[in-house]
Amino acid sequence: MAVIPKRTKYRRPHRLRYDGVAKGNTKVNFGEYGLMAMEGAWITQQQIEAARVAMTRYMKRGGKVWINIFPHLSLTKIPLETRMGKGKGQPEVWVAVVKKGKVMFEVAGVDEATAREALRLAMHKLPIKCKFVTKESGEASEK
Repeated sequence: MAVIPKRTKYRRPHRLRYDGVAKGNTKVNFGEYGLMAMEGAWITQQQIEAARVAMTRYMKRGGKVWINIFPHLSLTKIPLETRMGKGKGQPEVWVAVVKKGKVMFEVAGVDEATAREALRLAMHKLPIKCKFVTKESGEASEK
């Protein structure tokens, strides 16, 4: 399942920076437990989908999962062995810009041990360091 925008206004945007800290979505809002980014990165649509599948498969399709990131940014690439000029390349991948401190995934409806393991499995599908957070604390154990 490709998670990409249905339509875009401008075709080829600039590459956005992912350093610094997240402005919003830094606490668990919807679920009981969350997965917080400990560093910035571009997360691709394939990585988001792989993390979602890993979580839902471990929870045996019980509970509820919220995905708080969406790949709005397209990264372009010019074909190999192409001469200079002729403009910017075609959109190759769609990425979500994730900054440090953003809660990317949230889980509810399962016990803490199940949520912790499901989010740990999702963490291994992502290219950044993450940590498990709960609704009450906002901060919790680091993995």
